Amino acid sequence: MVSSSDSAYRSGELPQIEEERTQGRPVVAVVATRPETVFDDVQHAMDLAGVTQHLDLDASTLLKINISWQHWYPGCSTSPWQLEGVIRGLRNMGYADLIGAHNGTVVVDSFEGEENNKHKAVQDKLDLPVVHLDSAPNKWVGYKPKTPMLVLDDIFPEGIQIPETFSGKNIVHLPTMKTHVFTTMTGAMKNAFGGLLHRKRHWTHSVIHETLVDLLSIQKEIHPGVFAVMDGTFAGDGPGPRAMRWHIKDRILASADQVAIDAVAAKMMGFDPMGIRFIRLAHERGLGCGDVSEIDVVGEEIEGVNWGFTGVENTFASRGQKMIYWGPLKPLENFLLRSPLVSLAFLASNLYHNGYWLKTKGRSRIKEALKTQWGELFKSY
Repeated sequence: MVSSSDSAYRSGELPQIEEERTQGRPVVAVVATRPETVFDDVQHAMDLAGVTQHLDLDASTLLKINISWQHWYPGCSTSPWQLEGVIRGLRNMGYADLIGAHNGTVVVDSFEGEENNKHKAVQDKLDLPVVHLDSAPNKWVGYKPKTPMLVLDDIFPEGIQIPETFSGKNIVHLPTMKTHVFTTMTGAMKNAFGGLLHRKRHWTHSVIHETLVDLLSIQKEIHPGVFAVMDGTFAGDGPGPRAMRWHIKDRILASADQVAIDAVAAKMMGFDPMGIRFIRLAHERGLGCGDVSEIDVVGEEIEGVNWGFTGVENTFASRGQKMIYWGPLKPLENFLLRSPLVSLAFLASNLYHNGYWLKTKGRSRIKEALKTQWGELFKSY
């Protein structure tokens, strides 16, 4: 059901957020969408969440694109309409200096990923400059956080490194609504995991919740503004971020509070947000609000929303990883993951996801997704 504020927006009247509702409380916008109106809906969500109040108009703005797989899979990575809607919306608001930011991982090539996920098509269409954080000309530089770290100082005793291009720029995270084998759900906070940390980020998996909290602390120090626009057009349930079952949910979320937007997304997916460790830790450290009762949700009503996602499933690959991080192989963690042997783990992950799972389950699910309205929109890029 479309709210009255949605109807007003689409008729040309910009929504007014009641000051008494939002003053002193975080705001998360939840907007219903469809392919025909998605660009307007993305801007509507950003308007409702007060983006211009939170991003410095005079600063450059990074758009942190999520690539969880180099192959397109619904709900897995930033969608092309999400990226295009954010670019168009921010430019309409006067943000002229936008820069896309991609990161690769030990198992995902960002150049292949931007091509297959149609990010490059959007970038070329709208003339968006981009930086690949694992490639020149970007450099990684040492950074000493002002805030006491929970774990990163111990994991990287030689010093924490961040992308040189990040400091002094706004950042807008572009996650999707999906579950994750390590963190139950993944959203705005975890999107920084693939940007602020270099390719040794897998060293932090055993303390992933604390790591995400540390990264949010760093973001608040280096960025003049932090914002997120989350895509729930396709949403993913199951052993994410890749081997999921997709569902069409037709929602866009936006907020300047990275904890709050993840909490609202978690609630919609069917989880207790404060029962998810990284959300609770961030809330307790005052980095944002994880208690949905203390968040102003504007746009769509979510009180009765529960998608019934599981968030507790595993793949063959994640079972092995969890044995190393939290199970009987924990004493061998450094030997297995901080030595040349780690390449065998990366090979096993690639063989499972790109070889077995994609061929036996993924391709048929992709084929069905491409028959939907959102699939047709994807093919149009």
